[in-house]
This record gives sequence, C-alpha cells and structure tokens, in this order.
Amino acid sequence: MAYKSNLQRVLSEKKFAVTAEIGPPKGSDPGKIRKKAELLKGYADAFNITDNQTAVVRLSSMGGSFILLNSGLEPIMQMSCRDRNRIALQSDVLGAVSVGVRNILFMTGDHQSFGNHPGAKGVYDLDSIQLIKIVKDMRDLGVFQSGDKILAGIPDVFIGGTANPFADPLDFRVDRLEKKIIAGADFIQTQSVYNLDKFKMWMDEVYSRGLDKKVFILAGVTPLKSVKMVERMKFHVPGVDIPDEIYKRMINTPDPKSEGYNVSLELIDEIKKIKGVSGIHITALFWEDIIPKLVRESGFYPRP
Repeated sequence: MAYKSNLQRVLSEKKFAVTAEIGPPKGSDPGKIRKKAELLKGYADAFNITDNQTAVVRLSSMGGSFILLNSGLEPIMQMSCRDRNRIALQSDVLGAVSVGVRNILFMTGDHQSFGNHPGAKGVYDLDSIQLIKIVKDMRDLGVFQSGDKILAGIPDVFIGGTANPFADPLDFRVDRLEKKIIAGADFIQTQSVYNLDKFKMWMDEVYSRGLDKKVFILAGVTPLKSVKMVERMKFHVPGVDIPDEIYKRMINTPDPKSEGYNVSLELIDEIKKIKGVSGIHITALFWEDIIPKLVRESGFYPRP
C-alpha cells in the first residue's frame, strides 16, 4: 500500500499514534518554529500547526507547515472555515500539497469575537463537514466543488477532523462524528480528555456503531501547567470538561506543574486501554518542552 503520509502509515499498521501541536508565533520569525521542531523531532509521528487558534492572528498554518517540512518533521496543517471562502480553501489545499503537506485537518473555527480582532467579519462560507466532503471529492474524484475537473495534480491528502465528546447531548456528538466520517474524514483528533468517564461513554457509543473501524481516533491530551490554567480551562473554555477531582488536585498542590504532568500521565495510561482509540494528540499550549518527557514516560518512545 502506498501511504499518503507517515501518520497514515503508523495508524494503518495498528501502531498507537502520537501527534503533537506546535503553536506558531505572533510574528514572522521562523526560528520560533524551528526551535520547537528541534526539541520535538522524533517524539511524534506528525505535528499540528494551528490556524490562528482562538481567532488570534499568528504565523499562518501553511507557512508553519512549510517550516516544519524544511526541518524534517511531518506537519498536520490545520485549516479553519472562519477566515476563507470555498475558493480560497480549495486553493490553499492545492498550495499545501504542492509544497509537500500530506495531512490536513479541517475545522469550522473559533468565532472571531473570541480573538484579538472581534470586529473582523467571519466568512463561514462552509462548515467543517462540508469542507471535508469537498476535499474528499478533490482527492478521490478529481473535481472541485463547482464540478470542474482538477487538471494538474490531484491533492492526495490524509484528511483530518475534530470531535468534542464532552458537549451534551452525547448522541448528537456521535452523530456529528459519523457525518464527518461519511463526508470523508480519515482521522479525528478530539477535544482534550480530562473526564474519563464521559470519554469512555462516548467511545462506547462510537465502538458500538463500528465507527472506530471507519476512522482513526486520537484522544486529546493537554497537560495542565498552573492553577490559572486549570481555572481558565474549567470555567471559561467551552467544550472542556475538567472533573472536580482534578481541579482540587491542581489547586491544593504546592507544585501545580508537577501535578498537572502527573495527571496527564495517568490519563494517557487509561486512554490507551480504551477500545477504538488509535492514538493521542498532545496539545501542550506553548509548553512544548514537556512533550518529550511525557512521550518517553508514557512508553511511546521511540516512535515506529
């Protein structure tokens, strides 16, 4: 089988995959990404470059992905529907593939009112499910959304999407996952997992429907670094579910950073036992230097 990417190879060979997020800088300095790439090389199978996450202007996902490629790392380029219409989105897919990007993850995107340009006009010409279907047709049928044929190079990409297992109602969340699978998603990265009971309930439903056989699911892991971080995540970040037990551990410990790391180790140990989970996605939120230790002590190093 000719794999589209290293990430697809690892997942297809039933290895437990590890992906990690690299946050681009609020500026054009490529050295910021190169430094993180040097630190993380060999500790994940592919690396997400975010697309103006939380609607805050940063170095572009395509630019960051190109820097990673030149640093010898495999990128997962994120694309948000918030800032571009279907013409620009399809064009960027072609542009990314032309420079060597083989994994692209599609999301609807945080609303611009949450970011540093709240007066900006959101585009939202498409949502993530529609965009996934368009890119699948570009790849598998060789056509644009308009029906015109692609004339010079099919974008042969490994298509990613996101899922949030923690927002009610549960059935709707699994239905939405299934819609993304039908649209063409090859792999899914979930919201950060803290509430294991709720995540297991979601995965039980995923497993009972056989959806884990149709898509690779990578569970999100975000190490908690401080009391301020856990309070912001628990009380102010939509879609994140931090149980009171973990919250109390973080606010009562004299060393929140160490406790947050231990929580992540424990969560990973439980996640890898859950049927249907194909890997983890580590989002360290500008604490990337913790990732090598976390991967080593979780037993995931060296990578296959």
